[in-house]
Amino acid sequence: MLHTLALIQRNADDSREVSRLARGQERQLRNWLYKPTGSPDERLAAALEAAAAEVEDTYAVSVDTVIVGDCAVNEHVQALVQAAREALVNAGKHAKVPTVSLYAEVEDGTVSVFVRDRGTGFDLDTVADDRHGVSGSIVERMTRHGGSAEIRTAPESGTEVRLKMGLAR
Repeated sequence: MLHTLALIQRNADDSREVSRLARGQERQLRNWLYKPTGSPDERLAAALEAAAAEVEDTYAVSVDTVIVGDCAVNEHVQALVQAAREALVNAGKHAKVPTVSLYAEVEDGTVSVFVRDRGTGFDLDTVADDRHGVSGSIVERMTRHGGSAEIRTAPESGTEVRLKMGLAR
């Protein structure tokens, strides 16, 4: 904590860096105080929290995370986490917003994850074929593992990525 405070003091003129450092420190403190045990390799909630933390640190955006329920991580749930991470990365890189929302729910044998930003959006039909972030890392990954992905976006209207995966395997 003292190290982070020193870094904040040294970067006082860079509000984005100060915010990034403060969010990281807050996350560490909350994890220490409140988080149940379970590693990102074992539990969905921990895996999504880790993905959100990585995107916050890398792209200096805040990820508002709400997770209702939890489940064990298996190969298919891990694919869902990776697809959610890719959606978060895309928002962090391209949406031009300070905050991205991540909502996940485990209910009735299904995991649903929603990643939403209110940023620049894009025309899904004009994404070049050599760009694989949305098609390969999200949609095709989910399909390969028995899940589904839906992308809702339009220029200047933000983007919402909806992921669903059944747990019965």
